[in-house]
Amino acid sequence: MIVTLTLIIILGVGAGFLVFFLGKSFAAPRKVEALAGLIKKGKTQTAIKAAKRIVGRDPNNAEAHYYLGLAYHAEGRDELSLMEFKTVNQLGISDKNIPEIEFRQLLAQIFIRYKQREEALKEYLLLIKLRPNNPDYYYWAGKLFSERNRTDMAANYLRKAAELNPNDGKVLYELGVMLYKDKKTSEAKSALEAALKHQGDNAQIRFFLGKIAKDSRDYTAAAASFEQAARDAEFRIRALVERGGCYMALNAPEKAIPDLERAVGAITDEGAQEGLYARYFLGLCYEKVRDLDRAIAQWDKIYAVKKNFRDVGEKLAQYQELRSDDNIKDYLTSAPADFIELCKAVISQRMDLQMQNIKTLPDGCELTAIENDSAKWRNNRKMPRLIRFYRSPDPVDEPRVRSILDDAKDRNITRAAVITSAEFTRAALDYANSRPIELFNKEKLQTMLQGLALPQKGKSSWHS
Repeated sequence: MIVTLTLIIILGVGAGFLVFFLGKSFAAPRKVEALAGLIKKGKTQTAIKAAKRIVGRDPNNAEAHYYLGLAYHAEGRDELSLMEFKTVNQLGISDKNIPEIEFRQLLAQIFIRYKQREEALKEYLLLIKLRPNNPDYYYWAGKLFSERNRTDMAANYLRKAAELNPNDGKVLYELGVMLYKDKKTSEAKSALEAALKHQGDNAQIRFFLGKIAKDSRDYTAAAASFEQAARDAEFRIRALVERGGCYMALNAPEKAIPDLERAVGAITDEGAQEGLYARYFLGLCYEKVRDLDRAIAQWDKIYAVKKNFRDVGEKLAQYQELRSDDNIKDYLTSAPADFIELCKAVISQRMDLQMQNIKTLPDGCELTAIENDSAKWRNNRKMPRLIRFYRSPDPVDEPRVRSILDDAKDRNITRAAVITSAEFTRAALDYANSRPIELFNKEKLQTMLQGLALPQKGKSSWHS
């Protein structure tokens, strides 16, 4: 009797435990499934709390981790979402109630957001296997391969994306940019022009078409493309710098200046490369048009944030005299008419010569002169001298020295001189050493400029 009662009690307890565990196992899936409904209704906080309770009891519940990540994503908390989705990947989703396509699409995009490009690429390659006819997966795989400079793989995937959806402008754009970087200019241009048909207002497409035209020296077409690209805030500085570069290539700094000034006006980060280049090229253009104070101001701003940017330090050292020597500043920055008067004063007051004729050069002037003292004339003939003044920042090289002697010979002039605000190259000095030409560098010029008697600025006594 007692034994029978004991058996009944044991069987009853066992059945109770069995019912409890069976009930728990059936209840768990229903609770996980309920999470999807909560998220769909926007009750993300409730879903998060419920999912955490399930995970607390069962850390290997991949479905609970998935919906917890989904709830975090719905709240814009993708850093937490990524942690949960990584856990799902580790646990595996085979035979789980998890929509694999949606999961991997979302995971790939979150990987991209957090710059985990390698992981994102793995997801898209898996998605391609799952759905081989989805052009978006090929697009992203191609884009990610392109970022890794795997142009061969990138081209294959992007071309497949374009084949599956030939009207997708973003695919054609990405393909065009990749081909441009791979120096396949003709193919790149075709892809970008096709992309433009579907996305006519796309600043990125306009920018790269401008780059292709500029590389081909079609500066008119390039300038037009860059102007359109500059309407987009993201591309404004880069496009304006490139547009200014077109005019610089055409040796028209006065046309480049307005675009470069617009680029400088759009700078928000003084340390950004695009802003540094905008200031640098604007300084070069100011230098070309002899507005050296403004050129130096641009280089000063660059030097303040990045001392080793290109040759800014050298530029500032080169023009150091402008801050302390008004004579050399006048020589470098004077308007053409005043510069002519300055050069005439140098040859008359410092070289004892009398000017015969003069002409302007792109970076200075050229004149012929004779000696004032008739006792120095040979056989009562006035002996002319050919003189060139340069105010370019570049050192005068041998070809320039050679050219003035060649020109002098063609005009039956036996002596010449070169006067520069810069220096002479070693080859130029060696070439002139045994020839009838005098070389005056920056230091000698500074001495010659001291104490000159000059007419009032802007009132030249010389007329061409």
